[in-house]
Amino acid sequence: MSDALKTQRTYALVGHGGCGKTSVAEMLLLQTGVINRLGRIEEGTTVLDTEPEEIKRRGSIQPGFASYEWNKNTHFLIDTPGDNNFVGDIAYLLTAADGVIFTIDAVDGAKPLTKRLWGEVRKADLPAIIFINKMDRDRADFDMAFDSISSMLDTKPVLLYMPIGQQEDFRGVADILANTAYIYNEDGSFTETAVPGDIASDVETLRETMIENIAESDEELMEKYLEEGELSDDDIAIGLRKGVRSGELTPVACGSALQNRGSNMLLNLTQNLFPSPLERSPWPGEDGEQRKSSPDAPFSAFVFKTIADPFAGQLSVMRILSGTLAGDTQVLNTSTGDKERIGHLLQIEGKTQKPLKGEAGPGAIVAVAKLKNVHTGNTLCDEKAQFTFAAPALPPALISYALAPEEKGEEDKVYSAVHKLLEEDFCLKLTRDAETGDILLSGMGQLHIEIAVERAKRRFKTNILLKTPKVPYRETFKGKADVQGRHKKQSGGRGQFGDCLIRLEPMQRGEGYEFVDEIVGGAIPRQYIPAVDKGIQEAAARGVLAGYPVVDFKVHLYDGSYHSVDSSEMAFKIAGSLAFKKAAEQAKPILLEPVVLVSVFVPDDFMGDVIGDLSSRRGKVLGSDSQGGVTEIRAHVPMEEVLQYAPDLRSMTGGQGTFTMEFDHYEEAPPQVVDKVVAKAAEPAHA
Repeated sequence: MSDALKTQRTYALVGHGGCGKTSVAEMLLLQTGVINRLGRIEEGTTVLDTEPEEIKRRGSIQPGFASYEWNKNTHFLIDTPGDNNFVGDIAYLLTAADGVIFTIDAVDGAKPLTKRLWGEVRKADLPAIIFINKMDRDRADFDMAFDSISSMLDTKPVLLYMPIGQQEDFRGVADILANTAYIYNEDGSFTETAVPGDIASDVETLRETMIENIAESDEELMEKYLEEGELSDDDIAIGLRKGVRSGELTPVACGSALQNRGSNMLLNLTQNLFPSPLERSPWPGEDGEQRKSSPDAPFSAFVFKTIADPFAGQLSVMRILSGTLAGDTQVLNTSTGDKERIGHLLQIEGKTQKPLKGEAGPGAIVAVAKLKNVHTGNTLCDEKAQFTFAAPALPPALISYALAPEEKGEEDKVYSAVHKLLEEDFCLKLTRDAETGDILLSGMGQLHIEIAVERAKRRFKTNILLKTPKVPYRETFKGKADVQGRHKKQSGGRGQFGDCLIRLEPMQRGEGYEFVDEIVGGAIPRQYIPAVDKGIQEAAARGVLAGYPVVDFKVHLYDGSYHSVDSSEMAFKIAGSLAFKKAAEQAKPILLEPVVLVSVFVPDDFMGDVIGDLSSRRGKVLGSDSQGGVTEIRAHVPMEEVLQYAPDLRSMTGGQGTFTMEFDHYEEAPPQVVDKVVAKAAEPAHA
């Protein structure tokens, strides 16, 4: 197996939405004989975009998987989504890869999301090849696209192939290293020829630059280059491979996936420059242990994706980290402590699966159906040599929406339907808000949530309404109060009596609630004091202005009285509640609104528009930082103002803006917000 693993490659296609990653995958699968015709995203005929929602919106919303043979070598391919709504689990997908084909659009060049995705590739410490796609399109501009790599991405691009013509005149590529040209035919085949005379001097200049860049990436090569003034072809090949694998160099190629122009070039680069699984650094474990990427090491695998297949059921997609795995094997899930029986190993080819004969070793991407308790993020291993992979962290959800059934009484059905999607999409979070009663679905953006709801409706025949959730306002006090809460009731027989005196005062923001027992001399028996505290807390949970919980206040219970027969815990609980309500009227109650920290990433040209928009949302801009043509703007904004921010930012920036958002603090709401919230809270009472 070791000999086969030396030439095995496992890589991911990464890039911003619309750059043509899925079309590049189609091109590679066509060239290697997996498919016999190029599918088109516009027609919904690609192998890897199979979900109805993907076909409808003409873009990937989940990763696609395939494998093929190239020159008798096995390659595993992962096609990752590029829309900002669906890249939340990119760190998990990159864990499964040993290299990346990073795709950039020749029309648009690198975008803000490109920079973020490149950062994920660098964080995963993976070598990359950049492929500038769509050279045949109107407005394709190779120089602009190449320059955007240097300006926006933290890398040293090394141009290996330059285009011969562009837009409708794109007809081939020049191999700078070999100083030859490939002119394409209509079917994607090519003819090798001399470099056209009009670009020959450019190719020669670029070759010298390329050799200098390769030499600079390695001290020994640099010394040899300075001494001899040149490098041999073997030196160049070895230096390039070493520089790519260390991350010092990033080769750049170009082509057109839809015209099958560039497939041979990419396949050869993948084979020659990416490392094999055997060259992978040891895998880190949660306990500090490491596991070598070797077929001779004990078995371990990381489940990085779960797919719900209508025929096979739940598929657990895993990367073999170490050792080998065969069908009909018992393994241990170290994440849950459960033992699992592996049935048949499957290889995924788009929406179909085929049985894998024999065993799978390091680097293989395999799927297993119907495991009893295996989830995304779990590690499976040999139970005699336990290992838990230290999985990368996933980003927090950015936005939440409330779900409701079309017909009352079917809340549990809605919750159950959407809950089944969580296994498949690790970046969705489903909760019930105990405060508001809402079923909340959280995700990476508005489109992410909408697509999830569409899936739930289609798969589980559930009618779900999507609505903006209630903002979690809070209430507190600005003043103090000293009051008596007295509950006395006599209705024949044993009565009810509870009497307490309290002082209420505000506390600093975020300090919560404090109850101070200052009773002396037995004014209130000890067994009744907790009841006063409970009555206050229950009343505070229901709010005084608009029904939101009251926070950040202190109560001193300093006096009271009791009746030897009529007093009880219930009576003092009611007395505490009455005391709180009376104090709330005097202590100047105010409404607090949640404020989030928003970081917006946009091209420099949109900076003014975005800052103006944030200010119109009552935002306070904290600062901005521009790098490589992209500006990061940080601002504190009331949560209510950014619940619908994703589509607004997309519209404002032509789809080029991205943002992150996290809760930061509460602050006093202005009068116009208070009036609106209080009026809305009163609406049911008038119904």
